Amino acid sequence: MSAITIHDKTFVPYLPEALILEKVKELANTIDRDYAGKKPLFIAILNGSFMFTSDLFKYLTIEAEICFIKLASYKGTKSTGQVITAIGLDTDITDRHVIILEDIIDTGKTMNEFLPQLRNQHPLSLKVAVLLHKPDATVYPVTIDYCCFSIPNKFVLGYGLDYDGLGRNIRELYQLGA
Repeated sequence: MSAITIHDKTFVPYLPEALILEKVKELANTIDRDYAGKKPLFIAILNGSFMFTSDLFKYLTIEAEICFIKLASYKGTKSTGQVITAIGLDTDITDRHVIILEDIIDTGKTMNEFLPQLRNQHPLSLKVAVLLHKPDATVYPVTIDYCCFSIPNKFVLGYGLDYDGLGRNIRELYQLGA
């Protein structure tokens, strides 16, 4: 892995694909244990979580359903502070075990606004699984039930995360260079 340039920014290697997949597999094993016999519904947040979601589902062995929604709060490398719902939830989650799949939680604003909407639909349980969490950036209280990596407050891309539309297809994670 060597530095890459996307648009006008240089990104340096951060997490290799093998380590990411190892952590995702560990998460799948934990969820398999926690939800054995429960047939949870996973709600994947697009666009960033698509690679995380795909790999997680390859490792899961329990019966599970999935749906996708689109929530957005980023423009460039900064959060806009506004959560936009582009594609809504069209699955009834009443009396279901629900697990949200998110690529990254930094300020927590997106989840802080989205989770109460889901709780109002009376799921049996509601958990959050995230690939990346930036504890130093978190401003809004969000309970993260499953987390692959806690990372510093630096912008990252790759493995589904982008910088102004580019970089999602990179298999590893890179962080913004100094």
